[in-house]
Amino acid sequence: MRAQASVMHLDLDAFFAAVEQRDKPSLRGKPVVVGGVGGRGVVATASYEARVHGVRSAMSTREARSRCPHAAFLSGRFHAYREASHAVMSLLRSVSPLVEPLSLDEAFVDLERAGLPDLEVATVTAFAEELRGRVTEVTRGLTASVGLGTSKFIAKVASDLDKPDGLVVVAPGTEQELLRPMSVTVIPGVGPATTERLRRAGIHTVAELEAVSLDELVRLVGKAHGTGLWSLARAQDDRPVVAEREAKSVSVEGTYDTDLTDRRLMEGLLTRQAGEVAARLRKHGLSGRTITIKVRLHDFTTLSRSSTLVSPTDSAATVARTARALLADLDTSGGVRLLGVGVSGLADWVQEDLFGETEEDEEELPAVEVPHHSRRTWSPGMDVVHAEMGRGWVWGSGRGVVTVRFETAETPAGPVRSYAEDDPALTAWVPPPLPDEQD
Repeated sequence: MRAQASVMHLDLDAFFAAVEQRDKPSLRGKPVVVGGVGGRGVVATASYEARVHGVRSAMSTREARSRCPHAAFLSGRFHAYREASHAVMSLLRSVSPLVEPLSLDEAFVDLERAGLPDLEVATVTAFAEELRGRVTEVTRGLTASVGLGTSKFIAKVASDLDKPDGLVVVAPGTEQELLRPMSVTVIPGVGPATTERLRRAGIHTVAELEAVSLDELVRLVGKAHGTGLWSLARAQDDRPVVAEREAKSVSVEGTYDTDLTDRRLMEGLLTRQAGEVAARLRKHGLSGRTITIKVRLHDFTTLSRSSTLVSPTDSAATVARTARALLADLDTSGGVRLLGVGVSGLADWVQEDLFGETEEDEEELPAVEVPHHSRRTWSPGMDVVHAEMGRGWVWGSGRGVVTVRFETAETPAGPVRSYAEDDPALTAWVPPPLPDEQD
């Protein structure tokens, strides 16, 4: 823990939904839900207008629709989120070389490297307030909640205290006073299982956790977890802000609207996914030893199986062969709704390279027709352009018709028009590449 509140955590508010409201004037001030729009979908982000009705991240889309049927349910536009994230992360890196992104919408920043005249509370508060304004400027209207503290843990807690569009600075020496009344769930790693174990021991708040001895915590939740909880309950956190976070795994997965029952189709899909994973590994000069498949069955039971090789590989054939062997051990007769392949235990070398051996021939990727893919998909919320009307977004589609609202972030709320889904004048709008994607 530091002597000054020099760790900042910045979290963009309701990020995906906020980007949609920014770019779709007709949705501003209205409930917006971004995520899977089908019956098996899951909410990724809900706007604050939707949260009033009880909609939350990770909730099933079915339940979200029942709670807030008048919300706009959008499938999401990753290019728009990535563009906004790129602008924010570039800004943060311009003020400090030590920026640790946690996801597209949040990051830690080390203010000890920000070139400030000092790190007193008044100085870092003024700096953070100005930075929040610059975030809104570079993102063309998005807001961020910011927390400042003497550690990453405290900064993260602080950023959640005054959402949305808030700023909380935890002065040095006041950390435990802040934490003690809070639920133990505020501590990273305290999920449902740990919460239940602590509840059975009569531990509900951080103050009650602080009163428990280290030996008792180790007995309750294990040595590694117990030691961490004991330290964090006392606001002890000396983790540094790390600018580059090494990838621990590379994976690809797909969810299917129609349950898969054909084993040959599943093997073909796993083979294609293995090819994508291997291509990503080679692109970044990596290899891995542990190959894992993820299988979600028709009843939402999720299974995973892994196999560890004697040496790292970046071979699509090796990954695919291992993935198919792992699938063979599973009973998928009831149907599969999700398949995935991942490689972990990453290294920056391949065993075969060290001995000059030739790589085995890569097997040809099979032609796979995924059941839920149609020849033309108009997802709600996607960007489109019409030859006469210009740019807009898909309001809805079905029965051979697609309905579009023509508006952008720079226009007023626009008109709504419907077209045949195969109208040649209507096409998906393709965004320009980000500066670091020009090649």
